[in-house]
Amino acid sequence: MELNTIKPADGSKKARRRVGRGIGSGLGKTAGRGHKGQKSRAGGYHKVGFEGGQMPLQRRLPKRGFKSQNLKFNGEVTLASLEKLGLAEVDLLALKQAKLVGNIVKNVKVIKSGELTKAVKLTGIVATAGAKAAIEAVGGSLN
Repeated sequence: MELNTIKPADGSKKARRRVGRGIGSGLGKTAGRGHKGQKSRAGGYHKVGFEGGQMPLQRRLPKRGFKSQNLKFNGEVTLASLEKLGLAEVDLLALKQAKLVGNIVKNVKVIKSGELTKAVKLTGIVATAGAKAAIEAVGGSLN
């Protein structure tokens, strides 16, 4: 192989369609744009969601609901996952290192799902009423 003999693979370089180059090309005159109208003219097009002057769908529908951006900073941990973790003292850093919560999480709540048999001391973590009762029943505590 020599540098002066290198060629692209067959079929990899398809010729660009040249429109508006006379009758013989098959795409002369209107160049595949049809006759008249906004879409046939240079620079003539509409914005996304435009419905020809009719009130667009995104404006016909009512505004509804709200989702707080602070929700991404909240995390949940189950009693079952605390059991599997097997640590005596658990804080936010320990949960992040064990990949039980995401790295951007700031607030963690323990929910009552599964069983807990070992005493666990939770620091800087809140729990639901049921989870708190389950943790204290096995000798654990919340700070």
